[in-house]
Amino acid sequence: MSDFSTRLIAWQGTHGRHDLPWQVADAYRVWLSEIMLQQTQVATVIDYYQRFLLRFPDIASLAAAPLDDVLALWSGLGYYSRARNLHKAAQAVMNDFGGEFPRTPAEIETLPGVGRSTAAAIAAFSFDTRSAILDGNVKRVLTRWAGIAGFPGQKAIENRLWTLAESLLPANGHDMPAYTQAQMDLGATVCTPKKPACLACPVSSDCVARITGRQTELPTPKPKKAVPERRTVMLLIRDDAGRLLLERRPPTGIWGGLWSLPETATTLDAVAHCRDRLQLAIELEPALADFVHVFTHFRLTITPQPATLAAATALADNDGLRWFSRAEALAAGIPTPLRRLLAA
Repeated sequence: MSDFSTRLIAWQGTHGRHDLPWQVADAYRVWLSEIMLQQTQVATVIDYYQRFLLRFPDIASLAAAPLDDVLALWSGLGYYSRARNLHKAAQAVMNDFGGEFPRTPAEIETLPGVGRSTAAAIAAFSFDTRSAILDGNVKRVLTRWAGIAGFPGQKAIENRLWTLAESLLPANGHDMPAYTQAQMDLGATVCTPKKPACLACPVSSDCVARITGRQTELPTPKPKKAVPERRTVMLLIRDDAGRLLLERRPPTGIWGGLWSLPETATTLDAVAHCRDRLQLAIELEPALADFVHVFTHFRLTITPQPATLAAATALADNDGLRWFSRAEALAAGIPTPLRRLLAA
């Protein structure tokens, strides 16, 4: 066993996290948690994870569920391609692996939405497999400990980190769950992006960043780019019963597969858009105040535009358009900006 892994495992036994609900040797639960934790904090994930398991206690129930049910439970967690891939992956396990979760990192990585690091984590936690992980926390720990400069997202730097991560694995597979958790915990609670607690770190004695005073420099930040700005008008069209018209988003892209408000580029386009695309005659009311929703790669300014149906206009529900009461909309898979509007 490497000295690095020995120190991390000992530290994890005393100082690591041991009460997370997915810390079990169950591949389905580990996989679910790993997907939810992609770009989402532990504190946010816990409630979603527990509600998800109540509805889908095993992979068979998830695979058999309608996608709308999966998206509804995921609503608010963001990055909805994760939910769509989760559903596809559950069906792949049932169809391609006989309902048994695959055991090797290579097989796990064939599932939709699972990359190399996630596959390794699932295999390590569930099957004691000696497989290196390299998520954001681990990249930060390793770049500081080994003094590796350069943005970790660059392929050459990432390859160097993979080689280092594999060289530090413990020899015994039984140590893999503790070691893998230790890396995650160290990055999340000690070797944090800002103000790392070096005095509490089990590998600080030979950490290059600490020795050279470069903790704030490493890992090297991603080169900055201007954040693009976009605008849209969301149409709040209500019928005589007060129900709201929602449109299913395309299966890929932003909010893929969710029910959302019809959109136009400007308020001036709204009436023509509804007439030509939705076959609806509407009457506009005064627009509501703009608000901003921030995505990872751009900022979206939204203008909520209320509207009512013109006389003698009707639209029946179909696969792409549906009337929702407020309660029905809140229970469905809807994007965060719409949830915010309905809660106002």
